[in-house]
Amino acid sequence: MTDCTEIDVSIIVVSYNTREMTLNALRSVARQTTGVSYELLVVDNDSSDNSAAAIADEFPDARVNALSKNIGFAAANNLAAIKARGRYVLLLNPDTVVKNSAIDNLVAFSRKNPHAKIWGGRTLFGDGSLNPSSCWHRMSLWNTFCRAAGLTGLFASSEFFNAETFGAWPRDTERRVDIVSGCFFLIERTFWTKLGGFDPTFFMYGEEADLCIRAKEFGANPMVTPAATIVHYGGASETTQSGKLVKLLSAKATLINRHFPDRQKHIGLGLLMAWPLSRWFAFRLIATLTQKTNHKTRAKIWKSVWQQRDTWQNGWPLAATRAGAQPQPIYAQADARSLIS
Repeated sequence: MTDCTEIDVSIIVVSYNTREMTLNALRSVARQTTGVSYELLVVDNDSSDNSAAAIADEFPDARVNALSKNIGFAAANNLAAIKARGRYVLLLNPDTVVKNSAIDNLVAFSRKNPHAKIWGGRTLFGDGSLNPSSCWHRMSLWNTFCRAAGLTGLFASSEFFNAETFGAWPRDTERRVDIVSGCFFLIERTFWTKLGGFDPTFFMYGEEADLCIRAKEFGANPMVTPAATIVHYGGASETTQSGKLVKLLSAKATLINRHFPDRQKHIGLGLLMAWPLSRWFAFRLIATLTQKTNHKTRAKIWKSVWQQRDTWQNGWPLAATRAGAQPQPIYAQADARSLIS
């Protein structure tokens, strides 16, 4: 951390009941970030595990905002970004561990590739295997159909049938992508402000996809590099798998409403509806044939998601009345006075 007037990176972490993971993430930032100057801004979304106090105690130079309610991932990042002072803003999930000077390397990568405007790295699971969620292709009618039809599972290694996740590409090369994951997401602060930050309609999931798609209209070509590698455990703040899937489907429905061509929206939403239904039937059949507990469990999860379709089929609630609307400026989305200065 630095007290310099010129700061390279404002690192923003949004936490929710992930105290020990968040502390470990911040410790890894301190250990591994020595080549650039940075500041830490932490927003705690009303955790019940004493996260904010523990973070403030161990990292007294961090600016910690303890909220009295959970305002969601997108809005919390926007709130912190208002006070950011760095040339770059780096969004970092609390369930991550920075490895091998990843932040230093990501900043260096951005300076070599300024045309990209948004930069990301490579993510691993805790066991060292690839976590492919560091980047994505944007949603399309084709990849939505492939997911609904089960082709993404049958041909997981194929970039044709599993296009949204780039097939079996191991993220071991520099590459242009459509979407950089919000778990490790670097952007110049001035460009973030120009885009209006995240749209808080996306309570959780999908906010980075929406921003990257909007950024393309301003010439952005997001890129990722394997030189910046972190551990991302994933889903640490979720209590149930079905709850995570409901939020994910809400985000995907919102993205379809907002970014699909008008003539494709109804088809895209229909295919999205078919995804959990087809998974439920498939796992129920497999469970009947095999009598395996894990297949029965997955069938129950997808059944639960399907039964909650009224919750997600029209997207996040604000999006149902704002399909196609542009986000409001970040300064209008949250009360900046609550941010600890």
